[in-house]
This record gives sequence, structure tokens and C-alpha cells, in this order.
Amino acid sequence: MTAPAPIMRWLISAFAVIVLSVFTLPAMAIEPIKISRDDVALDLSKAVEIYRDQGENFQVSTAPGIDGIVRRIEVSALDERSSGDWAVFALANATDEQLDRLIVAPHFRLVGSGLIWPDLGSDRIAAITPSEGFALDRQANKDADAFLVTLNPGSIVTFIAELSSPKLPQIYLWEPEAYKDTMNSYTLFRGIVIGIAGLLALFLTILFVVKGTSMFPATAALSWAVLAYICIDFGFLNQVLNISAGSEQLWRAGTEIGLAASLVVFLFTYLNLNRWHLHFSYGASAWVLLLCLLAGVALFDPSVASGLARMSFALTAIVGVGIITYLSFQGYDRAIMLVPSWLMIIVWLTGSWMAVTGALDNDIVQPALGGGLILIILLIGFTVMQHAFAGGALHQGLFSDMERQALAITGSGDIVWDWDVPRDRVITKPDVTRQLGLPMGSLHGPARNWLPTLHHDDRDTFRTTLDVILEHRRGRVSQSFRLRGADGHYHWFTLRARPVIGSDGEIIRCVGTLVDVTEQKKAEERLLHDAVHDNLTGLPARELLLNRLETVISIAKTEQAIRPTVMVIDIDRFKQVNDSLGISAGDTILLTVARRLHRLLRPQDSLARFSGDQFALLLLSEHEPSRIAAVAEAVKQAINAPITFAKREIVLAASIGLASWNSSQSSAEDMVKDAELAMHQAKRFGGDRIEPFRPAFRSVGTDRLQLESDLRRAVERSELRLAYQPIVRLEDRSVAGFEALLRWEHPRRGSIPPSDFIPVAESCELIGQLGLFAMQQAADDLSSWQKQVGDIPLSVSVNLSSRELIGRDLVNDVRSVIARANLKPRNFRLELTESLIMDNPEQSAHILQKLKQLGIGLSLDDFGTGYSSLAYLTRFPFDTIKIDKSFVDDTSPKRSVLLRSMVNMAHELGLSVVAEGVADENDALELRQIGCEYVQSFMFGPPLNAEGALKLLKEQFPLVQA
Repeated sequence: MTAPAPIMRWLISAFAVIVLSVFTLPAMAIEPIKISRDDVALDLSKAVEIYRDQGENFQVSTAPGIDGIVRRIEVSALDERSSGDWAVFALANATDEQLDRLIVAPHFRLVGSGLIWPDLGSDRIAAITPSEGFALDRQANKDADAFLVTLNPGSIVTFIAELSSPKLPQIYLWEPEAYKDTMNSYTLFRGIVIGIAGLLALFLTILFVVKGTSMFPATAALSWAVLAYICIDFGFLNQVLNISAGSEQLWRAGTEIGLAASLVVFLFTYLNLNRWHLHFSYGASAWVLLLCLLAGVALFDPSVASGLARMSFALTAIVGVGIITYLSFQGYDRAIMLVPSWLMIIVWLTGSWMAVTGALDNDIVQPALGGGLILIILLIGFTVMQHAFAGGALHQGLFSDMERQALAITGSGDIVWDWDVPRDRVITKPDVTRQLGLPMGSLHGPARNWLPTLHHDDRDTFRTTLDVILEHRRGRVSQSFRLRGADGHYHWFTLRARPVIGSDGEIIRCVGTLVDVTEQKKAEERLLHDAVHDNLTGLPARELLLNRLETVISIAKTEQAIRPTVMVIDIDRFKQVNDSLGISAGDTILLTVARRLHRLLRPQDSLARFSGDQFALLLLSEHEPSRIAAVAEAVKQAINAPITFAKREIVLAASIGLASWNSSQSSAEDMVKDAELAMHQAKRFGGDRIEPFRPAFRSVGTDRLQLESDLRRAVERSELRLAYQPIVRLEDRSVAGFEALLRWEHPRRGSIPPSDFIPVAESCELIGQLGLFAMQQAADDLSSWQKQVGDIPLSVSVNLSSRELIGRDLVNDVRSVIARANLKPRNFRLELTESLIMDNPEQSAHILQKLKQLGIGLSLDDFGTGYSSLAYLTRFPFDTIKIDKSFVDDTSPKRSVLLRSMVNMAHELGLSVVAEGVADENDALELRQIGCEYVQSFMFGPPLNAEGALKLLKEQFPLVQA
């Protein structure tokens, strides 16, 4: 059965309407903006919907009416200026009375106008058609498109605006009287600002006419450019010339170009940048010329021209910051005085950038920025006027030759030096170029012509001195500098001059004398050199070396990489050479020695001659103990090499004292004295040797014999004893052994540290007796503990000195000690330092092998502070290394890596590890995690006497004891 024909026609029509709606209508109706009688001004910008390229006829759905129905309307363009773009918005009168409102779209808005291709303003709306009634009436307004609309009570009206430009930066709905009052208030503000700008521009122009100096026309030009910009921005020029909204773009671009160009001219002229560098003139001229060409671009595309002008203004401000900062640090007064003004320019520029990019969005920004420009010009005007009305006045005019000669005599003249400041021309009479061998008159002209001839170290001082005189308009020039002659040699001159002030308060001349002081300077240099250098060898004297060392020490206190070492070198028995060959032969030999030593130096090292046959070397190029020792050995070999003189070979020997810097040495003098003490100690040991400084050397003197005598009877009087510091297993915190530490309780002096009496014992052949005492006492105590506590895994370690190691009876003594105490050899250990075994590595290796064959343990003490070579660890039969506390105390980020590497290396070599100086639990936990087996520090137990050690063992091993 088929449907009736009328029904089918109705369905077909409805379907066609639906299809047409899908392809021609917006998806949703717009939302109306509700208006109340209290709304004074509403920003409709975000509520407007823009439709692009719709042509002359435009269809759109209205906002839902009071009945909720959305209607479809079609609007045709009413104005020939229509761009084919349309804006749609809806208003709803939520009151019960009729409301009159103004729809206002400003022609230009700085906020959001853009930086590169800015929107410079134009007509925005050609006409507005409401969904009810007739097209709205346009109101007279040169700065905006304004339309009066009347809204009936409870009505909802949709408005379709024909756009005459693609952009609609802002559209406001104003209450008519409020809009009028607001415009009047802005008009008052703008009038005040324009009045101030006009008066300021006129005043600066008058100042230019009166003073005539170049900075005043530049400042006046900047002020007129600001006035023109403000007149356009505030719409004042529209009132005078009746400028249309379309041609306003050209005027606005032109004023922005003028503002950018005048700022470049002002900065260049005020700072007088062409005084010393002519290329500044070329750069500024090219910059201004490009801006002038930009004005031609504005005729075709004002937006592009305006964008480039804005970027030029910003670039000028940024470049000005760099130039002003540099000149301010050079003491240039004009630059310093310009700092406040330029800071305001930077602040204004920041605010403008935020405005044009839309980051700062309100209606107050645009007039506020205009007022800010006036404040900037006002501050610049005050700055310029300080130059205009400062200083006194003398008569102005050219000087005759007689007057010039009179001024030269006043300045104790030689060569007359005359600088005509306004013309920037320097004249010397007689011409100084004759003395220099340069072309005649080559230094006559601008002051900058002197810069290439001046020594590069004197150029800034010369330039700054003249600048300061010009800025302060008073004072005297008194300066010494070097001028390069035609032969490349420099001549010293002293310039003494004074400025002459003109009637305008500016310097018109600077006149004085130029004196050649080359010979005096050479004599001074020779005297200074001879005062701190040795006459024979030319090497620095003691005072100069001390001065250099003092400087290095001050740096070393803050720089970890700087660690100076001083070597004092004294040639043994050199008096015999002088006696047998004569003084002149001795001097020749000293020169030979000095040359040999000098060849060993690196650039950062220094060599000095202290006295007749004594030299000193300041070593900075090496920091590692092994490398320092290698340098000392090279010095010794250089002196030992035979010297051929008068067909004879002369072989010399030297005693070398060595002192490396540490924080306890407060001065260079103390450090040199320590090296000298070490040198004297080397002589006491027979000479021809290298002796590192030890603190005990300071006690060598009047009480040394008494100390030796007391030490000889210390064993008999039972003044020597042993203290035992526990060595603890990290795994279970149990005691694994003890290190035996020798102590001396002197009846009068009290406790004397080993560092003081061990060197004395070594020098007086008592070290063997003390060592045997320490080994026997430690073995006996350990045997006693084992009898009372039980046979526990326990060891005792005894430190070994260099004299004991090279002694012939060491192996027999150790064997005898173990037998007497009835100890197992594995429970007895000897500790040696790296530096100790390197005194004689071949003999040390032989003796250590024999000791190892006895079955005792061998520990390498203070590992890492001496030579620290893997070759030594594999060559000598050690079974334990003790990591020095300096590595544990290290707080650098590399500490953990270094400790882990040392532990892993030891384990790879089959060695156990003892860490010294552990101060807290975190360090102990870290060491256990990386595999360290043992620790020794005050945290795990201080040194104890024999009874205290036994008590500790009984507490830890009660079951074994039972």
C-alpha cells in the first residue's frame, strides 16, 4: 500500500531542508550574553564567533529566542568595505526596561598587535545587522567603530557584523554615558602627556640652539620622535589632520621608525662612540640608513616596516646595555649617568613586549606605556642638562705658538703635546715622530691615531685617562706609556698635561708636555732586577723565591691541585774547590751547576741561588711523592756528573733537603727553613744524599745530645712501653689482633711522640735496640694473653724502621723473639711503609723474602701515601695492606670508587685489607659492603696497655677462657 501524494511531498521537502541545514548551518546556535542595567562595560571579544570568506550573503542561526526557537536568517552586505568576513554575537536584555548600549570596536589596540607583522589599526566593522529591526546606526568616532543599539525588555537579539578587516582585536559593549566619561578621562590624561612631551621637546630644542653640542640635537630628535609617536598613539593627530583609519597605519609605522632611528643616534652621540673607534661611526650610520630605507618600505607594507622598527628598537636597547656596562666599568661618566635612563628603557621595552604579545592584557597598558616614554625622555633630559650647565668657563679661541710654549714651560716642557678637543686633533712640537723614526706628522690628528702606536698594555689606560679628564672637566694628566718606534722597539714617555675649559663648560683643549724617559726606565728596571737576582748566575735571589712561594702558598690553601715543594741544595765541600782552583774557577763551576739545574725545570718551577754554593728549587710541576723523589734524584745526578775544567774532571756532591707544603706551614719562610733543616740533616748523615723533612729535625739542636743520652737509658729505666690498638674484624666486630705502638714516658718532659725520638734513635744507632725491645715485648705479651684466654686466632703487629730493615741481624732477631715467646710464627707480624722499602728496594726484597720464610705475616702500612705501584705489591711478599686514613676521611665524590678499587686490587693479589681511621658507622658499613675485612681506629678501640688489652680479650672470648 503506498502513501498519499501530499504526505510524500511533505516528507521530501522536510528531508531537503534537513540536508540543506547540514551543509549550510553552524552546528549549534550561539549563546546570548545577558545584560543588566548595572553593566557599564562588557568585553564581547571572547563571545564573538568569526566566519571567514562567506561572501556578500551570509546565513546563520540566531540565538534561541524567548520561546526557545532557533531561527535561520540571511544577511546581505550593506557596505562596500565588507571583507567577506562576518562576526556574530547575541545579547539578551534580562531586565524589564529598555536598555541603550554602544557597541565599540577600536581601530587600533597595542595589546596583542604582534611583533613581526603587527596590526597597525584599521576600520573593523562596516555595519551591524540585528536579527530584529533595522541595521544599527553608526556613531561619530574617529578612533573606533561605534554603533548604538536599543534592547527591548526581555528580548534576545542576534547581531551580525560585517567586518571591514580580517582582525577584530576587541569589541566592547558600553553604557553610553560611561563610555563618554571614560573617553573624557583618557582625553585629559592624553592631553597632559602630550603637553609635557611637547614642552620637553621644545625645551631640548632650545637647549640645542643655545649650547650647540652634538648630544643636544640628538636628544631633541629623540624627544620629537616620542612626541610624534604619542600623538599618533593617543589619536591627537587624527583631530588635527583628519587621518583616516586606513592611512593611520602608514603614520604609525613612520613614527615607530623615527623612534627607533632617533634612539640609535642618541646612544651613539651621547656616548661619543666615534672618539676611539671609527668603525662605530660606520656601524651607526649604516644602521640609521637602513631605518631610513625602512620608511620607504612603509609606503608599500607598513606592517612589515613597523615590525622591523620594533625589533631595531629592542636590539638598540640590548646593545646599549652591553656598551653602557662596559664603559661604566671603564669609569666613563656619561655611561654611568645614563644607567638609570637605560634601565627605564629596558623596563619599558619589557612591558611593551608583554603588551604586543598579549601577555599583558588590559586597557590601561597602552596609555601607561605612552606615559612611560615621557618619563624616559624626562630623565634623559635631566641627564643631558647636567652636561649643559656644569663647569666654569675660560676664554675660548686658538692659541698662538707663544702661548703654547708658555704652557709647555709651565708643564716643565720638552715636547709640547696639544689636543684640540672639539676638532679632535693632537699636535706635538717638535714632532715626536722624529724620535720614533715614524713618518712625519703620522701622530698628528685624532687621539685614536695614537692607539696603534701605543703598547697594548697602555692603550686602555691612555684612553681612560683622557675620557676621565673630559668627563670631569678638571684634573691633570700624568701618565707614563710606551710608543713603538719604526724599528719595533718601544720608547717610554711621560705625559703631563692639563685641560682648558671653554665658556660652555666643556674642555676645548688639553695641553702639556711629553718627555722621553726611556733611559730612566731602563735604569730602574736594571736596579729592580739586580735587587732580587743573583749577579753571577742571574737566578732569583732568596727574597724573590720567598715572595713567589708566599703567593703559591696562598693559592694552595684554596686549590687542591697546587702543592709546592722546596728543595734546598748545598754543594758538599765546595770550599775545597775554591781553595784549590781559585774563586774564578769556582764561579765558573757554579754557573755550570746552575745551567744543569735550570735544564731540569718545567715552566712553572723556579730556581734560585741563596748563597755562595747553595741553591733552592721551587717545584710546582710534580705533586706525587714518587715524582718529587724522581726530580730530587735527577738534581742529585746532575750535580754528581763530572765537570771538566782545565783538563781536570771535578766531581761534586750535594746535600739536598726537601720539604713539601702542608696546611700546618703558615708561611714561605717556615717552609724554606724546614727544607734547610732537612739539608743540614743530610749533611750530618755524611752528605751526598736526599733527606725529606721530618718534624723531629726542629728539635735537632741544643737538646739533641741530652735527648740521645736520655734515650740510651730509657730501656734500662723502663720508660719505654707498648700500647696496643685493636684491629677489628668488620664481619662480627671481634678483635683479630693488635698493633704495638712504642711510647716513651720521659720523667721530666712527659710523653714524647715517636715522630720525635725515632729519628734520634736512627741517627745515634739506637733504633736496633728499640726495635728489638718492641718485638720482644709484643711477643711476650701476646704469649701471656694466649695462656690466659686460650689459643685464639690473634696476631700482634710491630712497626719496622728503615735502619732495622737493612740491619744484618733482623731475620735472626725475629726468629729468636718468636722462639723465646713460644709463639706460632703466623701470630707475629711486621709492618713496613712504602717509602721505607724504597730506600733500598733490592736489599728490602731479599730480607722480606727471608722473613716470609719464617712464617710471619707482613703488612704494607700507609698504603697509597707513598709510591703505590702495583709492581711493588707483586714484587714484595706482603699478605696485608693497610689503607691510610686520608683515603677514608676523603669527602670527595670519588672516594667510594677509589676505596673499592684498592680493596678489589688487594683481593685480586691475594691480600687482606685493613682500613685505618674509620670515624663513623656509615664508613664502617660502606667498607664492609665493598669487601674490606678489618678496621683499626679509635672508634673501635683506642690504644691500650697490656692489662687493658687482656681485659678486652677476656670480654670477647669468655667461652674460650672457660
